[in-house]
Amino acid sequence: MAVEPTTQEMLQPVQRAFSKQAEHYDVDDFSNQVLIDWRKKVYGHLNLFLKPGDKVLELNAGTGIDALYLAQAGHAVHATDISPGMIQKIQEKIDQSGMKDKLTTQQCSFESLDSIKGNQFDYVFSNFGGLNCCKDLTAVTRSLPNLLKKGAYLTWVIMPPVCLWEWIQILKGRQTAFRRLKKQGTIAHLESEHFITYYYSVSDIIKCLGPRFQKVMAQGLGSLSPPPASLPFTLRNPSLYSFMKKLDGLVCGHFPFNRWADHIIVTFQFS
Repeated sequence: MAVEPTTQEMLQPVQRAFSKQAEHYDVDDFSNQVLIDWRKKVYGHLNLFLKPGDKVLELNAGTGIDALYLAQAGHAVHATDISPGMIQKIQEKIDQSGMKDKLTTQQCSFESLDSIKGNQFDYVFSNFGGLNCCKDLTAVTRSLPNLLKKGAYLTWVIMPPVCLWEWIQILKGRQTAFRRLKKQGTIAHLESEHFITYYYSVSDIIKCLGPRFQKVMAQGLGSLSPPPASLPFTLRNPSLYSFMKKLDGLVCGHFPFNRWADHIIVTFQFS
């Protein structure tokens, strides 16, 4: 009988993959216009709910691009990530920016948030699908009530099961078009590592968070426009990309485009 791997064993390839990626993550990020546009949209969403001087807990913080942005905006940020390579990059940003009073870091899996002691946060944030590496979101959400103040906000940028852009790929004969619909997850390949990714609808997130979290807003990222992986398309078709991006801006907050997208931005408030 096959033995089910432990959560720690399942996350080891994730840890290795993102440690390898840390070496070129920023260069890749800042050279991709789609990612640049998406970050602006995510920040615009966050700024609807952030208050001056908020204390922010960031999950899967990567190299600290978002954490540094929030710290420079005056917020106190505790940036966590499972990858030692990513944590090293965050620490470098802290040292270079002189933001040690506003930005702290901790190597921590999003499934081990109970290791964060004595903090009451105004906001918890996770960007660009890091939580899609989690098999069961309740492993994350169970720790949140002990970390958040009443009235705190939670914003997750996560990949949902339905992505119209990927469905269009079926016209090109690509069998991966419906990969997100697999209930047991889909194998991801990154930096020669293999791990399983899982896709979550807004309803899935609501169920995992429970009744103390009330949904405030949902927006789509890449509902009608290409995702970052399709950067060559945007470079070949700049006018078309600009038009599609404008369409996204018009529909991203409306059903079904705030559910069907490459990523969705979902915000809840804790009571």
